[in-house]
Amino acid sequence: MNRAEAYALMLEHTPSESLRRHMLNVEAAMRWHARQWGEDEELYAVTGLLHDFDYERHPAEHPTWGAQFLREHTDTPPEVLDAILGHATSTGVPRETRLAKTLFAVDELTGLVQAAALIRPDRDVRAVEPGSLKKRFRNRAFAAGVSREEVEQGARELGVDLDTHLANVLRAVQELGPDARREAPPPTR
Repeated sequence: MNRAEAYALMLEHTPSESLRRHMLNVEAAMRWHARQWGEDEELYAVTGLLHDFDYERHPAEHPTWGAQFLREHTDTPPEVLDAILGHATSTGVPRETRLAKTLFAVDELTGLVQAAALIRPDRDVRAVEPGSLKKRFRNRAFAAGVSREEVEQGARELGVDLDTHLANVLRAVQELGPDARREAPPPTR
């Protein structure tokens, strides 16, 4: 599966613009990390785009339904399926690869980044500062649905301190640019 196919599948199964934006933000964070480590950027991008594609239509079965659908109807690589299953702690699937650990680490945190941008008067993520994001992270009433414990666990699994993790994911989402935040596919590099 390539990025264009994953993007089309995500659009087909995800009616909510908010969830689409989340998956694009996760894709950006996944791409950023892949570049840093010299990993397969397309593989990371596809994982980010597809990790929640089944959430709106099959919330009780997420992400198991999605992984099964991908296994039966696409040529999605097994490591992507394992990462998607592992990003939800309820599945019990261990995160053994860097790909799986990265998806888990960036998923919740991109939600906090998105919320921090939405409270700005200009709603522009590029204007969010790392210090402001850290302050919002400490305020558990802000974006209360974001699990701070999972963000911290994700940073530990990646082997980075929390401040570095916050700054890295913020930088990744900021690099998307305004067109990508409106659902256009980011440029391939």
